[in-house]
Amino acid sequence: MAATEAKPVSSSAGIVADSPDSGALGEAQTLPPEDRAFLLESGEDFEMLDQEEEEDDDDDDISDLPPLEDAGNKEKEEKPEESGAGSSGSRDTQSGDPDRGRERTEEWLEVLGNGMLKMKTLVAGKGEDTRPKKGQDVKVHLRTMLEDGTTVEEEPSLSFTLGDGDVIQALDICVHLMELEEKALIYTDAKYAYTSLGCPSPAVPPNASLSLEVQLLEVKPAPDLELLLPREKMELASRKRERGNVYYQRGEFVYAITSYGIALQVAESSSKVDSTPDEGTGLLDVKVKCLNNMAAAQLKLEHYEAALKSCTSVLDHQPDNIKALFRKGKVLALQGEYSEAIGILKKALKLEPSSKTIHAELSKVMKKRLEQRGVEQAMYKKMLGNLSGSNSIGHEQRARPSWSLSWKWLFGATAVAIGGVALSVVIAARN
Repeated sequence: MAATEAKPVSSSAGIVADSPDSGALGEAQTLPPEDRAFLLESGEDFEMLDQEEEEDDDDDDISDLPPLEDAGNKEKEEKPEESGAGSSGSRDTQSGDPDRGRERTEEWLEVLGNGMLKMKTLVAGKGEDTRPKKGQDVKVHLRTMLEDGTTVEEEPSLSFTLGDGDVIQALDICVHLMELEEKALIYTDAKYAYTSLGCPSPAVPPNASLSLEVQLLEVKPAPDLELLLPREKMELASRKRERGNVYYQRGEFVYAITSYGIALQVAESSSKVDSTPDEGTGLLDVKVKCLNNMAAAQLKLEHYEAALKSCTSVLDHQPDNIKALFRKGKVLALQGEYSEAIGILKKALKLEPSSKTIHAELSKVMKKRLEQRGVEQAMYKKMLGNLSGSNSIGHEQRARPSWSLSWKWLFGATAVAIGGVALSVVIAARN
């Protein structure tokens, strides 16, 4: 987890501001208008119905690991060389073997093997045993540059938790490979930076490749959650949740769920420090917000069972939580449970009569329920029609043998009578 003294704001690395109306919503301005409004637990009202229903197929390509094919090209490989920062490392090694430092600066390290993420040591560090591990807190000096060498942001003391997704992927991945006090130059394709959306702050245009000059200043263990003060725990959980909001608004729902999950771990962790009732209420409020936002992201990914579980968890703590009721009703409707969905949406509407979104969703679900009943009635009629038809056929089949039996007896009796008369005539003729 991030240290409590870690900076809450770092626009260059994508860390959200304390207020969700600033950093988190600022990045959302790069999205199309239909994707900007968003139902998140950060002070906003319900999003419009059509906006919540729309899905962006491009958002599905957010896998944790990139393909390992050789997707690089010579032009991209030469771009980091042109930044002018790659030749100073062999002249400046703060510690360790100078020969080792020079050797590492001679070539770019292909981090992922696809030419889209590379790094080169400028100043050697204190050895491989000083490399940070996932979950530790790190502090770096970061300078972010565009391909033309323009510096768009410089952070002399940026703190984040390694592996938590607090910063762009390129920085998160490469710092893991750095040694303490090492200075490196990182070249990253837009895929591992700000993607096709870009970023308003720092001013990074869409699809922009970046060069990052990074020095690892500090590595320390993550704080013990049990020893954090309730206020510190709330602040840490809120930062993780706000980072999830940024991912959500950028359409990266898998990463959003990951951030919300980390925030939940912080909020739900046990504590050895006494807390006041107000602090307990504050932690519960953070937990509920994380669960509500997680349900929204799970809905976007069509993970309906997971979303239903998140909504139910919210309602266990707050039975009248309108957003959880709304989403639960929506999930149940998507699962075809229209009757139950209608009951839950009616409860939400009773709590928020002026909500047009709940009105629209309830009307839609009731219409689908009527359509379902129409289909069921037609099916029943068809079944009853087939049944009555089969019964009439059965009666006819049972009636036929009785008529057939009667005619057989009649024909038999007639034949016997004719035979008797003929026999009498023969006998009389002989006499």
